Amino acid sequence: MPTALQSEAVPAQSGWEQLDLYRFFAHVLGTPTRERYALLHGGEFAASLRQLWQELQCEGEFPDLTGFRSFAKYEAAYIALFDVGAPEPPVPLVESAHHKAIPAQQIALENVLFYEVLGLNVNPARSFADHLFTQLEFLSAVRFAGEQARDTESRANLARLECDFLQRHLLNWLPAAEAKLRRLDPPIFPALLRPLVTFLRDRLERQAQTSSITTPYATWAKPSGAV
Repeated sequence: MPTALQSEAVPAQSGWEQLDLYRFFAHVLGTPTRERYALLHGGEFAASLRQLWQELQCEGEFPDLTGFRSFAKYEAAYIALFDVGAPEPPVPLVESAHHKAIPAQQIALENVLFYEVLGLNVNPARSFADHLFTQLEFLSAVRFAGEQARDTESRANLARLECDFLQRHLLNWLPAAEAKLRRLDPPIFPALLRPLVTFLRDRLERQAQTSSITTPYATWAKPSGAV
């Protein structure tokens, strides 16, 4: 399955292109820890995030990054926004929560079929197949495989896989979640989710050019034996 996240260092102000932004955003949006709280409230992080915002040409002005006064307030806000609520959190970070007309099991299965292309498995005791962090970890793995590919055809196929997953999954629900979060306007979190959505759209455009394939999605996510 997509692995547990390791700490991502904040890059020097010219190092965003070398950083795996899939893993970076999975890390900074991860569940609260004191280390993550210190990272998000550091001056170096704010300066680096501002530069990323500008390089990605995010919509609007870079927001005020006034943070939480304590780790306890940061943790409580995170839980109240993303983890708990009645009947669900205000901004769930799970794809199926944003597509009520489609059974959650169907959405999870389609995610799993993508993961199996790279031989990855999801442990349901650790994460949901359609959770943001699982999806970002998968895309990080696709990115890495593409960088290691030795021939043009393999790189194009992996770029196609990445594009299909972005279109069918992350970009099919995360923009709506980002809009909800922006309306709620809590500290810090909107300044992370907007550049993530912008990055995903930019990445889709770039990888679509790399793949140079225009046929429909179906070839990647068919169950074994499907026709």
